[in-house]
Amino acid sequence: MAEKIIQEANDRAARFFSRRHFLQDCVTGLGGTALASMLGGCNLFSGSSSAPTQSLNPLEPRAPHFPARAKSVIYLHMAGAPSQLEMFDYKPELEKLHNQLCPQSILEGKKFAFIRGVPRMLGPQAVFKQHGESRAWVSDFMPHLAERVDDMSFLKAVQTDQFNHGPAQLFMHTGSARLGRPSTGAWVTWGLGSENSNLPGFVVLTSGGKTPDAGKSVWGSGFLPSVYQGVQCRSKGEPVLYLSDPEGMNRDLRYQGIQAINEVNRLEYETFQDPEILSRISQYELAYKMQISVPGVMDIKSEPEYIHELYGTEPGKESFANNCLLARKLVEKGVRFVQLFDWGWDAHGTDESTAVNFGMRNKCREIDKPISALLLDLKQRGLLDETLVVWGGEFGRTPMQENREGKEMPYMGRDHHVEAFTMWMAGAGIKRGGSWGETDEIGFSAVKGQVSVHDIHATILQQLGFDHEKMTYQFQGRPFRLTDVFGNPINEILG
Repeated sequence: MAEKIIQEANDRAARFFSRRHFLQDCVTGLGGTALASMLGGCNLFSGSSSAPTQSLNPLEPRAPHFPARAKSVIYLHMAGAPSQLEMFDYKPELEKLHNQLCPQSILEGKKFAFIRGVPRMLGPQAVFKQHGESRAWVSDFMPHLAERVDDMSFLKAVQTDQFNHGPAQLFMHTGSARLGRPSTGAWVTWGLGSENSNLPGFVVLTSGGKTPDAGKSVWGSGFLPSVYQGVQCRSKGEPVLYLSDPEGMNRDLRYQGIQAINEVNRLEYETFQDPEILSRISQYELAYKMQISVPGVMDIKSEPEYIHELYGTEPGKESFANNCLLARKLVEKGVRFVQLFDWGWDAHGTDESTAVNFGMRNKCREIDKPISALLLDLKQRGLLDETLVVWGGEFGRTPMQENREGKEMPYMGRDHHVEAFTMWMAGAGIKRGGSWGETDEIGFSAVKGQVSVHDIHATILQQLGFDHEKMTYQFQGRPFRLTDVFGNPINEILG
């Protein structure tokens, strides 16, 4: 095996140093090389980058711009967009208007994904009560989380400009509705590195049977080196596929093979200074270390019975509850960014499973106890003070009942809505029992405290110790950032 690798390295070297290679591939790149030197290029290691200087280890821990409140982030994304009107945004006036035709003045100039003609108003399909010292309104869909409202801050007037799932999910997680931008977790891991050299800095866990509509791009690295993309782990079966040694290969032989491969990669990096080569080296080494670390961290069977009861976990199954417990275990081990995606929140009312009074109630039952347990567990372990927890979907839901193509749906459902929806944050310097933003009396438009997706990103980076305007990456001749040219930290919910 070693001889084959050495021969391959010699063949590559012979090709790169031949006159044919120079004439075919290099001459046309001289102008580009000169231009890149003038523009700063797109090299991670060029001095023009505003991120902390990086060593040859792309995941080495690095200091942020200023002292941070958060060391880790757990982002809980409900793929499909849950209805805020059945969870956190109580509208008694909408209840009075239930089943009445929607006033034409509300519909004028508005675009919807499916609503056509004049729909009927749809009152809240849950019972709301106020909870905690903050007197926050929470529905009976979320009885366990209602006990944790004094640890949370609600954002009641979040806005987006994308009303289709794929682009909206991309926008929510990369700051752009188009493919090619790095995800939030990739930006964070690039900026801060990882505190655990045996585990990925950015871990992704999915539940609900499917991945998000936007695919794996929502945890991709975009134009950042690929070492910063999210590593998807499974809560059922092997945590990572092909983690075990192949049959007939022991661990020592695997180590020798990786050392030989990485020596070739190091020589190639010295020649070409391509940061992707460092990513390759890091990924080989991390994969080797993960063989020991991942099975232990991802095994929840050893957790005490009271923890399983608290979260409602079922070892051996894929579930959101299992993923919440895994998220706690991962941040406890120093993982920087943990992203949970739970699929199945698209409440159109096409059948019982997508109805806001049936399917959504069942979905809330799946997440209510685990999220409450996660917040309590983090708090009891002293981790909530340094872990930022973010919850939300990609957009909200209309106060009108969906009438797809002008026809009434067989069940009660709500269409996509971009003008106002609810998200919340907790921990790591977020104001306890806070709330910011307000919608009108039917929950259709934001009337106070409007915040954008870029503001959400700026707030996450702020709590991690970054000035979002200065956290830039030089690519294709200009600096890029997660918040593009927009966004401000939401100071109203910062403690």
